[in-house]
Amino acid sequence: MAYLTDRKRAGGLGSSKTGTGHFWHMQVSSVALAVLIPLFVFTFGRILGAPYPEVLAYFARPFPAIITGLTLVVGLVHFKNGAQVMIEDYAQGTTRKALIIGATCLSYACMATGLFALIRLAL
Repeated sequence: MAYLTDRKRAGGLGSSKTGTGHFWHMQVSSVALAVLIPLFVFTFGRILGAPYPEVLAYFARPFPAIITGLTLVVGLVHFKNGAQVMIEDYAQGTTRKALIIGATCLSYACMATGLFALIRLAL
């Protein structure tokens, strides 16, 4: 008969390595988005519906371009981390790995496409 303590029984039954890191990153990106989203809405809303040359001139200025780029990057990193936590909670095995890789690739692809379009628009 094996006598196991509560600590020994709980060993290996959860992720005690990265849970705090994920939580901290989600909190930091949430605070950043709480500041960036209103700035983005007012910045982007000002130029919405304007003619193309006016939009080019507007995004050639640093403030609107930086706010748009930061909102895009922080929002998609927040999406990636949230999707990863959700997938880790509800999927197992190879499916989990494939879904995490897919969500990460989707996030970075959208980020690269958005930043490329923004840089092309600003230049």
